[in-house]
Order: sequence, then structure tokens, then C-alpha cells
Amino acid sequence: MKRTNERLILRRLRPKQVALVVALVFAVTCLVGSSFVAARSQDSRPRRSSAIAPRSIPTATPTPTPVPARPAQTPAQTTLSRPTPTPTPVPRTTPIDRVAPTLGEPPPAPILKPKPTPTPPEPEIDEGSTIVVNTELVTLNVRVIDRNNRPIDNVRENEFHVFEDGVPQPIETFSREEVPISYGLAVDTSGSLRSQLQAVIDAGKTIINSNKAGDETFLVRFIGSDQIVTVQDFTANKELLMDGLDNFYVEGGQTAIIDAVYLSAEHVAEYKKGDDNDHRRRALIVITDGEDRNSFFKEPQLFQRLREEDVQIYVIGFINELDKDAGFIRKSPRDKAVALINRLATETGGRAFFPQSVSELPQIANEIVRDLRTQYVLSYNPTNKLRDGTFRAIRVVVDDASSHDKRIALTRNGRIVPVGNAAPRPPAGRTTTKPAVGTNKRP
Repeated sequence: MKRTNERLILRRLRPKQVALVVALVFAVTCLVGSSFVAARSQDSRPRRSSAIAPRSIPTATPTPTPVPARPAQTPAQTTLSRPTPTPTPVPRTTPIDRVAPTLGEPPPAPILKPKPTPTPPEPEIDEGSTIVVNTELVTLNVRVIDRNNRPIDNVRENEFHVFEDGVPQPIETFSREEVPISYGLAVDTSGSLRSQLQAVIDAGKTIINSNKAGDETFLVRFIGSDQIVTVQDFTANKELLMDGLDNFYVEGGQTAIIDAVYLSAEHVAEYKKGDDNDHRRRALIVITDGEDRNSFFKEPQLFQRLREEDVQIYVIGFINELDKDAGFIRKSPRDKAVALINRLATETGGRAFFPQSVSELPQIANEIVRDLRTQYVLSYNPTNKLRDGTFRAIRVVVDDASSHDKRIALTRNGRIVPVGNAAPRPPAGRTTTKPAVGTNKRP
């Protein structure tokens, strides 16, 4: 009966009313279901004590880039230069900050080694004799020319006169014999000599080809203070020297002529010093434009050092490209270069050349070779025995063959006396003296 009544009610309801009722029933059902699910979730969540702090979710953090440690600075560096954020060092601009230049590392030693010089036998000494080694002798390499700069090779010993600080000095030894020559060839390979470099290399080969038995040469190329490189150290092997010249190349930089001459002359002066009774001629040949732009050493330091060494300097100066316009209170770059080159040659007893073109280089090379071969070797015993570290001026005069035949002697213009005690005098009685230069003698 009840089911019949429901059917009657549904039949009386309109279709729209039926749809509305169904929708309401569905909404109520969904609402009740979601509340039930939320309640179950709340009950199943684990409870936490309020005393325990909640854990934070770890997040990825970027790894910091390590900063390179900066080198410790001296007070002078701290005040004169500013630190930069880049690892590139700031160029130093003051002499305080700069490091003294050094000759670059030479290439590996050649396989061919020169024969060692045989040690001469010691002289026989009688019992009771006293040996006194004469270390006071001063050796001079003297070149004699006429007014046309032609060498004169027939001067006798009694025609030479040596003066030290204006005082005549006794000549102990005299020689015209060929002696070994140790010399360096230093070439400016900066951009200023780009067009002349091949001709310079050819001239260097001409000089090296003239080497005789016992001669040894070393090669240096230079630009700035940190670019003074030993291309080939001292050797008698001409093939190695030719290969070294062929490896010369032009490179940019600020030319440091004073530094190159300072280090190269020092290397020549110290090479085999004391061997062969120091009976060896030493020279340095420099090829450059003469304009110094960035040297560590100053001119007074250079010439002070050269006075302590017996090294003749020959300079070939390509100065034509330098500016010849002078300022109100300064010399022009060309005039400064000429003055430096002439002083290097004059104070060391060498010679200066100023070619107008590279075509003159072969003749200049032959003249340098001739000058190195046609020299006299004199030694004198200085009358002033004080060792006070002072400079002593040296002058050599040659008697003229006639009133119309002027003869000019060229040698170094002085020496620095070493500091120390005066040379010991031979004791009274029988004494055997061993000269520093020449053959050992026994009275």
C-alpha cells in the first residue's frame, strides 16, 4: 500500500521537480563524505610536542668559489700600487717596486765541449824561497789607429807610455800575439729594428765566422727588462751560434738597453776569469737603435759597473728613425741615443758605428773583427798602492812616427781600485816572483 502511494506521488511530481530533488540529495551526500574523510585524516596525523621545533626542509646552497690568497705586500707596494680584483698583477712603475733584471736562462749545454786548457807546470822552487804573487798588474787592450781610423800594427814597446791619474806607470809586459777572445753579441729585437733584423743576423754571422781557435761567443736578444734572453751561452761551436742567430725574432716591448748592456758585460767579464792567467780579450758587440725606454739600472750605475770590468764595447746604432726634435730643456731622442752609444764605446776602449743603411753592415762587421785582432796587450804595475775603492783615470800615449804621421792609442779610460789592504811587499832576501800576466819567471 505504501509503495503504491509513493508511485502515485512520483507520478504527480513534474520532471523538473524530480531533477531538483535528485541534485539536492547528491550535494548532501558529497558534503557528508568530505567531512568524514577530513575527520579521519585529522585523527590519523601524529601528534607533536610543542617543545620540539619542527625540522626545516634542507635547501641546496651554492658552493662558494675560493678566493686566491693575495701575496703579502711590502710597505712600498702598499702605498704605491692599488690591489685589483683580477689575478693579473698591476704593472710596477717605480724603481722601488721593480725587480732587478737578470739574464734569461740559457739553452741546454751543447754536446760538443771545448777541450780543457792544460794547466802549466809549476816552476821549480828552491828550498827556503818565498813565492810572491803579483796581483797588482793592470792589463790594457790597446788599439792604435791613424787619423783615418786605420789600424797601425808596427808600434814598438818603447813607444808606448801609460799614465794613471797623470802619473807615468812602468810597463811590465808587452804583447802583440793572438790571444783568445770571449765576446757577446747582444741584439735589440724590439719593433724598432724590424726592417733591419735580417741584415743584422747576416752581419752577426760574418763576425762569428771570423772566430779562431780558443774564441768563444754567447748570444743575447733583448727588449724590456724582463725580456733579456740568453739564446746561446758561451761556446766555440759555430753551428750552434748560427742556429741561435736564425732563431732571433722581433717582439713588442719597451727597450731596456742599459739593463741589457749591464748584464751582458757582467757575463763577459766573469767568464773564465782567472783562467789562462786571465790572458784573454773580452768584448761586447751591441746592435740597437740606442733609445732606452724602460731600464731598471740608471746610466751612472751602468758606467760605475763598466769601470770595474775590462770589457770593450762595440755598438752599431740605427738611430735614423728616432725623433731629432729637442724640447726646451731636454735632448731629442736621437741626440740622447748618440750620446749613450758614444759614451759606451769611449769609456771602454771600443768603437761606435752609425750606419745610414743596412748595406754598410758587412763592412762594419769586418772592421770590428779587424779591431779585435789588431790590438796590443800591455800590463803595468801601478805606483799608487792604496786600495781605497776610487776611480783612477788611465791614458795611453804612443810616440808619433813623424810629424805628419799621427798615431792614436785607444783603450779604457780608467779603472775602479778594489777595496782592501795594500798589496804585500816581498820580504828581504831571496824571492821568487810570479807575474799575473805572461810567462812565469824565476830570477
